[in-house]
Amino acid sequence: MEYLPLFFDLKHRSVLLVGGGDVALRKARLLIRAGAQVTLVAHSVNDELARLLATHNGKVILGDYGAEQLRHKVLVLAATDDEVLNEQVYRDAVAMQIPVNVVDNPPLCTFIFPAIVDRSPIVIGISSGGQSPVLARILRSKLESQIPVSFSRLGALVGRLRDKVKDRFSSVNERRVFWEKVLQGQVAEKVFSGRDQEAETLLLQQIEAGNADNQTGEVYLVGAGPGDPDLLTFKALRLMQQADVVLYDRLVSAEVLELCRRDADMIYVGKQRNNHAVPQQDINQLLITHAQAGRRVVRLKGGDPFIFGRGGEELEQLKEAGIPFQVVPGITAASACSTYGGIPLTHRNYAQSVKFVTGQLKNRTTDLNFKEMITPNQTIVFYMGLHTLDLLVEGLLEHGKPADTLIAIVSQGTSEQQRVITGRLDNILELQQQAQLEAPAIIIVGEVVALQSQLSWFGKEVA
Repeated sequence: MEYLPLFFDLKHRSVLLVGGGDVALRKARLLIRAGAQVTLVAHSVNDELARLLATHNGKVILGDYGAEQLRHKVLVLAATDDEVLNEQVYRDAVAMQIPVNVVDNPPLCTFIFPAIVDRSPIVIGISSGGQSPVLARILRSKLESQIPVSFSRLGALVGRLRDKVKDRFSSVNERRVFWEKVLQGQVAEKVFSGRDQEAETLLLQQIEAGNADNQTGEVYLVGAGPGDPDLLTFKALRLMQQADVVLYDRLVSAEVLELCRRDADMIYVGKQRNNHAVPQQDINQLLITHAQAGRRVVRLKGGDPFIFGRGGEELEQLKEAGIPFQVVPGITAASACSTYGGIPLTHRNYAQSVKFVTGQLKNRTTDLNFKEMITPNQTIVFYMGLHTLDLLVEGLLEHGKPADTLIAIVSQGTSEQQRVITGRLDNILELQQQAQLEAPAIIIVGEVVALQSQLSWFGKEVA
C-alpha cells in the first residue's frame, strides 16, 4: 500500500489554494463541498472561481505566494503551471508539517486526491497512487452506476437512529447482525423507492421488536427491455439481484436472466400464441402466494410491463390482496427495435406522431380501427403481428393506405440475431415469405422507414 486512505474533516477549517485557473477551480469545488474555508492566492483568478469563492465566504489574495500564508492552515494545494512555485509551496508546507498536494505531481505530494463517489454520508475514494488517475476515474464511473443516489438518504436514516440501536442491543455482534439485515432488507428498499417515511417507521418497529426478521413480501414488476442486457435500468438490475423469486416470460432473454440473483427461484410463466405455459390467473396467484410468504418477488417482463404486457392486470390483483409493489419501466420493443433497426419513429420531415397497436388478433379477426391508421405523417408500430401480417396489410389497404407505403419488419431486435427487411405494403408479404423472419418481431409502417438504409447501424439487413 503506497498511500494510507484517510478522510479529512475540513468543516470550517482553513485551507490554502495556490493558483487561479481551471485546475484550481476543480479543487476548490471539492474543498468547498467538504466545508473548508478556502484562501486562494494567485496573480489572476478566472471568473467562475472568483464567484465560487465569493459565494462560499472564501478569500482571494491577488499577488505573490509567501510562506507566511501557510500560517494556521490545515491543508495546502498548489495548482499552477509554474514548477518552481509548486516546488516552493511543497517545501514550505513540509517544513511546517502541513499536508500538501501539488496537482499532477505525486513526488511533490504528502497526500493525493482519490476519485470520489459521493453518497454522503457514504463516501468512496479510489486511488491508483498517482500511477493511473484515468483508471481510477473509470472505476469510479462503474461504481457510480451501481450505487443509487438514494444511498445518501439511507446513510442519513441510519445515522439518525444509530443511538437507538445502540441502546437496544448491548453487544457489538448483535448490532452488526441487526444492521446487516436492515441494510439488505425492506427498510433499504423503501428508501431506494422514495418511501423514506415508511422506511423510518419500519426501522423503528424493528428496533422496538429487537430484530429485523419481520419482513413482509413485495412484488417488483420489472421491464426487462427487448433483450440486450445493457439496456436494463440500474433499478431493474438492483431489484433482480435481490429477489427471492423471479417469474419471467418468454420474451426475457437468457442474457438478462443471467443477471438475476444466483440463488433465486426461477419460475417460467411464458406465453406463446395458443400456448400459455401458465394461465394469467395462475400467474397472479403465484405473485400473491410468494409475497404473502414474505418473499421478494420480481415479475420480469420483456419490454415495458405497461405496454401490451398485462402489467396493469397483475397489479390490480396485488392491490386487491394488499400486496405492496413497485413498477420499473423498461425500454419497450417499439423504441428499442426501431432504434437498433435504424428507423426513427418520428422525424420532422416524415412523421409527427406514432401509434402503438397490438397485432395479436383473436381468432384471426380484427376490430382494429384502421381508419385511424391511414393518417399521413404518422408511424404505426404493430406488436406481435408477424403471424397476422396478411390481415394487417389487407386492413390498411382496404381503408385507403397507399400500396407504396413503406413498411419494415424488425425481428429479434437488439440481439445478435436481429434481422430487418423493408418493403412496401404491396410486396412485404412476398419479402417475408422469402426471408422467413421469426418472432418476436415488430412491424413499422410509415415514411420513416425510408431512413433505414442510411441510418442502419446494428445487425444484418435482409432486404
